[in-house]
Amino acid sequence: MSHFTRREFIGAAVAGAAFGASITPAQRHSRPNILFILADDLGYGDLSCYGRPDYRTPNIDRLATEGVRFVNSYSAAPVCTPTRCAFITGRYPARTQVGLEEPLNERSALGQRALTIGLSPDHPTVASLLKHNGYDTALIGKWHLGYLPNFGPIQSGFDEFYGIMSGAVDFFTHKDMTGNLDFYEGKVPVERVGYVTNILTQRAVEYISRRQKGKSDRPFYLSLHYTAPHWPWEGPNDQNVSRSLGLGYDAFVSGGSLKTYAAMMKSLDDGIGEVLRTLTSSGLARNTLVIFTSDNGGERFSYNWPFTGQKFGLWEGGIRVPAIVRWPGMVKPGRVSKQASITMDWTATILAATQTKPDVAYPLDGIDLLPLIADSRPVSPRTFFWRNSNQSAVLKDHWKYLNDGSREYLFDLSVDQREQADFRERKPQVFEQLKNQFKEWESTVLPRPPVRRR
Repeated sequence: MSHFTRREFIGAAVAGAAFGASITPAQRHSRPNILFILADDLGYGDLSCYGRPDYRTPNIDRLATEGVRFVNSYSAAPVCTPTRCAFITGRYPARTQVGLEEPLNERSALGQRALTIGLSPDHPTVASLLKHNGYDTALIGKWHLGYLPNFGPIQSGFDEFYGIMSGAVDFFTHKDMTGNLDFYEGKVPVERVGYVTNILTQRAVEYISRRQKGKSDRPFYLSLHYTAPHWPWEGPNDQNVSRSLGLGYDAFVSGGSLKTYAAMMKSLDDGIGEVLRTLTSSGLARNTLVIFTSDNGGERFSYNWPFTGQKFGLWEGGIRVPAIVRWPGMVKPGRVSKQASITMDWTATILAATQTKPDVAYPLDGIDLLPLIADSRPVSPRTFFWRNSNQSAVLKDHWKYLNDGSREYLFDLSVDQREQADFRERKPQVFEQLKNQFKEWESTVLPRPPVRRR
């Protein structure tokens, strides 16, 4: 990752400072706080600022008007564990064993917790690198990268952890699909009363309040990984649904409705609004880089228009996600960026903004996006790769190669975002180029995992 010249970048961005006044000379040289907000299974169009027609998300919409909204942003995978691995490490998920999980199961084939697969504590992470560079680090919310005692947020560079270890819990009982309590503070299981989205919001508010301007001389990095709107589909008033919820995958993905989904999203939007207001009231908003995105495309009740497909697949609906960046005084507000981005870019951007060097033994696969969104520069062409147990994809500028497990396609996303017109026969050279690029990239990562039934 190349470190951009901060004085040049800040000088270009100050004129568009959000919240009114320009930043002071002292602020120019201070390292920002980081608030990274990750929604769970949030589809591309599930925010009203991205087109959702049946409910509103005013707080996240306001975040977008105060920063930059990306319309060509991608997740590193169409499912949670690999994408979370990509963000935490800053590298393609297929470079690590846990990144091959689709997603990480709570139980092994023998009926015991899968204790041998997880993100190695020896692997550098965005948290461990920032911690080494003088940051306080915290994860509030979902981990899903391995189970205790061998793996966990504390082992991977977070000073504090408050949330769940697995992929999903009941929003009221906080039990996972096996019926076990899954809520932790640090490495200790704890019982808490309340709706998970609200509990995570309140802890984030408390965390930021503890770092009120003038009370701490250390910047903070807070990863706020909500479990909403991931199933089980339970709104904040659905205690009766919770009491009747059975065990296992089939029970957790049953039920739900558009009305329930809207209630979950309102709770999520309200919570994010409360966290952002706390940043402001604590005097920290102007020196905090806020990044909001999702771990993959949406599922049953999501609005993925105009894209085809959803979570678990490499069609656009499974990997195109909302993304918003706000940094008052550094990023001009009210802009929409067509710059292509991917999960690993947020890692690289955070490290660059905080003047933190990556580990040379684990080179990043993302780039620092701040120079590309600081002003009205032309969009920079990008090439991304995706792979799961039975699908492959490459995006090179506006051309996309896709093998969906049964057929190979070539799509021109500049004219066909719904991936309906196959250009394979009309553009054979482009098709072969992207297919060969995928083979070259695949030779640099771990072997493809076997197909696994959910």
